[in-house]
Amino acid sequence: MTTDTTTTPPTAIERPWLDADLPIDERVELLLGEMTVEEKAGLFFQTMIAMGPDGALSDGDPAFGLPSTDEYVRERHMTHFNLLGVAPTAREIAQWHNRLQELAASTRLGIPVTISTDPRHSFTENPGTAMLSGPFSQWPDALGLAATRDEELVRTFGDIARQEYTAVGIRVALHPQVDLATEPRWARQLQTFGEDAELSARLGAAYIRGFQGDSVGAGSVSTMVKHFPGGGPQKDGEDPHFAYGREQVYPGDAFELHLKPFEAAFAAGVRQVMPYYGMPVGTQYEEVGFGFNKSVLTGLLRERFGFDGIVCTDWGLLTDSEIMGTPFPARAWGVEHLTPAERMAKTLDAGADQFGGERCTEILLQLVADGVVAEDRLDVSARRLLREKFLLGLFDDPYVDVDAADRIVGSPDFRAAGDAAQRAAITVLAATDAVPFGPEPKLYVEGIDADLAAQYGQVVATPGEADVAVLRLQAPYEQRGSMFENFFHAGSLDFPDEVVAHVAEVAAAVPTVVDVFLDRPAILTPLVELGVTVTGNWGASSAALLDVLSGRAVARGRLPFDLPRSMAAVEASRPDVPFDTIDPLFRFGHGVDL
Repeated sequence: MTTDTTTTPPTAIERPWLDADLPIDERVELLLGEMTVEEKAGLFFQTMIAMGPDGALSDGDPAFGLPSTDEYVRERHMTHFNLLGVAPTAREIAQWHNRLQELAASTRLGIPVTISTDPRHSFTENPGTAMLSGPFSQWPDALGLAATRDEELVRTFGDIARQEYTAVGIRVALHPQVDLATEPRWARQLQTFGEDAELSARLGAAYIRGFQGDSVGAGSVSTMVKHFPGGGPQKDGEDPHFAYGREQVYPGDAFELHLKPFEAAFAAGVRQVMPYYGMPVGTQYEEVGFGFNKSVLTGLLRERFGFDGIVCTDWGLLTDSEIMGTPFPARAWGVEHLTPAERMAKTLDAGADQFGGERCTEILLQLVADGVVAEDRLDVSARRLLREKFLLGLFDDPYVDVDAADRIVGSPDFRAAGDAAQRAAITVLAATDAVPFGPEPKLYVEGIDADLAAQYGQVVATPGEADVAVLRLQAPYEQRGSMFENFFHAGSLDFPDEVVAHVAEVAAAVPTVVDVFLDRPAILTPLVELGVTVTGNWGASSAALLDVLSGRAVARGRLPFDLPRSMAAVEASRPDVPFDTIDPLFRFGHGVDL
């Protein structure tokens, strides 16, 4: 076994909280009693961290304005980080993790680091919400898992992801996302389980059980369900990462419906909760962002639902930042007029335990020094945060086996399971005699590598030479003002006229299949009217698609949301009410067997 560690472990005599025979609550109190206010303050911040080259500790990341690892750990006493970016190998992540734990062990109290991550098992390319799979096994996004309707498959995914995460030292999943996708234009639907509350509740619970196991311990990944109390009902479908999307509205009075998947998550034992950026408008709750919202975090989450786990805000509520060269204000919706210190005090008073995406420990220390925040209030959250580290076994053995990481992450069996899920999730929406196509067809392809397509038939240069054409498209979205905004696909769901005209031209020459990556419910009406085969996916390789189209694999996907017939129907629908678009083209649950 290789761990790449050199630090001599301290003894339980030197650090009595390391005595694994003691109850966890006693160990927490022993450690808490030794902590300075600076060390307590460091627990309250969880933000992005970058890896250095070849698994080294980072000197910082200018693109995201990140400081060095040394500043995080030694100067700011921080011990919770969200791993940013994709490493080429699991070994490098494991080596980096062990070096980070060595650095943490060298501090006065040796508090181990907890590493978290956004989803990183699919095809998503938005660094603000998820990571490409890299060395991990590759699966459909959550909407694709929802298309399978298979709770056991979802739990299996969670268990495999758990094994891959723990192999490299990732111990907190900043997911699942159980928001209901009730606004068709919303940019964040891909990581949800769709539009139906009952299905989202069942699959979200299965996901949590897969990651955490039957009981939470040294082999578990703690899950953070989001975005409480449901982030789907966005005004005009805009996302509250940005000021123009800050309002959540409930014209259908369906606020309670959006809580159903969270209730199932609580019953499944979810350990952590992330409230959303959005601010409720026209409800009984205070019109401020949910991270600042005492009526939601204390009144609803803590008191009504009895949740006593960790509450971590979404990223960047307190201070302004710069992302990819573009200034972005703090997502302090409803409290923009407050200073960062006042926002922090309001967040703590609301009932949160951690500030996501922040590292401003000096502000918290000043609040304590000024008597605005009592040290006893720090202790309330510090106990929760320390207890989680003890429960996950980080104080007993924070290191990972570097050699095992290479064997476990992306193993052949795990990759095969992900590949099978990709195929199963593909949803045939409209079928023609073009599929399944026979042996050795002449294929014209767009969006598919020609060398791969050659394994299924003879690749030709023009539609006129082909027996069948296969075109892969992305669901449409509007271009916005900055690179970061354009990672969040928003706006109209209509395909541009030139795209429809091009598909029509190909379809006029040859039987055609159009496959659409449905990260949002695109308006497929003009494509279906062309008489082509239409399939939808939520993360599937071209090999997975061609296996289905050739009859080598069976697609059993069913729509996880309605597909609207027109943008007029979308604009007339109520954003908080599921299945509210008039006369949808295809309904939730639709799918054709080939």
